[in-house]
Amino acid sequence: MIRPCYSMCVSSHLGMMIRSKLPDTGTTIFTVMSALAQKHGAINLSQGFPNFEPDPRLRALVTRAMESGNNQYAPMQGLPELREVLAQKILNLYGCQVSGEHEITVTAGGTQAIFTAVGAIIHPGDEAIVFDPAYDCYAPAVRIFGGIPIPITLHGPDFAIDWAAVESAVTPRTRMIFINTPHNPLGRAFTERDIRALEKIVSKHDLYVVSDEVYEHIIFDGLQHLSVLRSEILSKRSFAVYSFGKLVHATGWKVGYCVAPADLMMEFRKIHQFNVFAVNRPMQHALAEYLTDPVTYSGLNTFFQKKRDYFIEQMSGTGFRFLPCEGSYFILADYSALSDLDDMSFAQKLTIEGGVATIPLSPFYANPITDQRIVRFCFAKTEETLAKAAELLKAMNIHAL
Repeated sequence: MIRPCYSMCVSSHLGMMIRSKLPDTGTTIFTVMSALAQKHGAINLSQGFPNFEPDPRLRALVTRAMESGNNQYAPMQGLPELREVLAQKILNLYGCQVSGEHEITVTAGGTQAIFTAVGAIIHPGDEAIVFDPAYDCYAPAVRIFGGIPIPITLHGPDFAIDWAAVESAVTPRTRMIFINTPHNPLGRAFTERDIRALEKIVSKHDLYVVSDEVYEHIIFDGLQHLSVLRSEILSKRSFAVYSFGKLVHATGWKVGYCVAPADLMMEFRKIHQFNVFAVNRPMQHALAEYLTDPVTYSGLNTFFQKKRDYFIEQMSGTGFRFLPCEGSYFILADYSALSDLDDMSFAQKLTIEGGVATIPLSPFYANPITDQRIVRFCFAKTEETLAKAAELLKAMNIHAL
């Protein structure tokens, strides 16, 4: 079971009944599949992390920061020098002038930034629109703060947003819309049409946006990342969320940041100071120095596009049909020509019998589409790992599943 239902938890030593805030939520699919991969010694193409190390120079900068005595609390908002580097980066990339002092906060990863943004806006009974399939923390964050997630289902193979359906879903209680571009798990990216449609809806209904842009630099085929910070309308009512883990291949560091107008950021920081307060100081010092050179991140699109193309090439002949991947380091694969199994059963079979772990698509939906046969592969791995995974899948009699 991916999401076992625990409507009540019993604390026997106190004799009390605890009413869960997330009664339908169990262990995340990422933890489930990674544990299954470890148990069976499978190659883990399920959870989204690189299996290669960050730049040695960056690691040396972290060590130097620690040896220089930067081991106590950082300022609550993040180191000023890091926030200024980020403000300059945003200006260079998106033409948006933001204040490092008032409009950027360093967070303990992108997920903490998302939870904090939701907490700053959502009151009990408020609604938030979520496009399904969605990264799994959006809806729980809304529920934890007493809100109601309103899922809008995207359908394959293109998973385009029906903006008329979005308009119809807005009610007087709607306060927020989540967007994610480039998208996890879909690998799709927002278009100019999407941005214009979003502008109209949030302006008309006075809504806020949580824009998950952690894969901002991992976008392919000459496409441009369309950040909400490029839009004069959206930048005034959005929390834009970013991750250094995706930027520098260090997901275990759990350091990210959020950008928002000063009035929104003031509310964000009220919650941040009591939730996290301060984020890892030596890594902030290292990142502040490392990111002064745009070369450190300007080639990520080419770096990961080569991996995407290499993986697709290696998987030729397996029977998987790969869907378009415009960004992120995930690619969806339709296996309907290979098996009639549901996606969870299929992913388990691949892991246990084929030696390669993937993620089924259905757990990313509030209301899964039962006739889809799609799994997600992570290609943020070495070429050796990707080639070995493809070799194992070719050797497996997938058609017999």
